[in-house]
Amino acid sequence: MRRIITIHDPDASILRRRSRPAPRVTREIRALIREMLETMYASNGVGLAAPQVGVPLRVIVADIGKGPLVLVNPRIVRRSGEQVGPEGCLSIPGVAGIVKRARRIVVTGQTQNGRKKTLIAEDLLARVILHEVDHLNGVLFIDRVEGGMLYTVEREEKAARPMSASLPLGVMGDDGAV
Repeated sequence: MRRIITIHDPDASILRRRSRPAPRVTREIRALIREMLETMYASNGVGLAAPQVGVPLRVIVADIGKGPLVLVNPRIVRRSGEQVGPEGCLSIPGVAGIVKRARRIVVTGQTQNGRKKTLIAEDLLARVILHEVDHLNGVLFIDRVEGGMLYTVEREEKAARPMSASLPLGVMGDDGAV
């Protein structure tokens, strides 16, 4: 399992930098993917990008309840439609906001075995992938919050109250975290 970097950590600047492509899918990349999935599940998230665990490579993992999805060097090739909904982020704990995203996307990348993959994703899966690809580009969900309104999310009570949008923000799992 890996430590998730938050915006409050000394090494948080990695969250604002563009990640570099993985030259190829190696044994080390596959180990990173396993650790990212373990970390995501242990944190009750639905998505995780490599920079969130301190690795500046273009690797994302996701699971919206239909099994794990892994994309190495993902690239969004088409977007359509619109959806507006709540997002949070494991790297910005306790904060959520309303974000507008494409409702349907086509994304290309590689699997954990290095095979090329093209995927059509809609609704929540599209939101999660777009959120994680943003991480690879140094963009946080708080940069996209509608009206700049952020909300605090209390994990136990799941209550929300408004707060200022001066913080950087992912997609929410059951506990409000990505």
